[in-house]
Amino acid sequence: MDPTAVTFLVIGGIGVAVLVLSLVVGELGDLGIGSADADGPFSVPAIAALVGGVGFGGAAASALLPDALPDVLGVLLAVLVGLAVAVPLAWAAIRLSRALKDMPTAETLTRHHLVGAQGVVVSAVPSPGFGEVRLAVAGQQLKLSARSDVPLPTGTPVYVVDAISDTAVEVVSTAPDQPRALPDSGGTPS
Repeated sequence: MDPTAVTFLVIGGIGVAVLVLSLVVGELGDLGIGSADADGPFSVPAIAALVGGVGFGGAAASALLPDALPDVLGVLLAVLVGLAVAVPLAWAAIRLSRALKDMPTAETLTRHHLVGAQGVVVSAVPSPGFGEVRLAVAGQQLKLSARSDVPLPTGTPVYVVDAISDTAVEVVSTAPDQPRALPDSGGTPS
């Protein structure tokens, strides 16, 4: 194999190794090669894509160029082809890393998100005492301990009126035929 192509393959391999290392270990801020805030042409993914593109693009060009070219001209053409491959790769790496960094994420659920959730009793709720309910909160199914001022049988649809803790709620029935505790009457069923 042509030593020029081997050299370019090694350069491309170094680019891929830096990219894999940055993905596995994170940004190499302690080494001065990038920082957690680095974004743009000097980020680790952009530099790795540039080095990898020059290496693999140059290796492909040097393998396809005719042997009749002088060595210096062959290397120069291989570098130019490598740069032509590397610049779009680096641009794509920058765009991808920005998109991943700025990706919106959902807010972490807390107990305050439980108030107002609707669900169903899965283990009867005695009065006094605790049973279990299954709630749908932000598209997630949660199973929590529940208490109520009136007994609620399994299968009763409920509405959360208070989050007692991260794992327990106070519920009222939303079934039309179930007695409900009145909020202002001190828990007297209606």
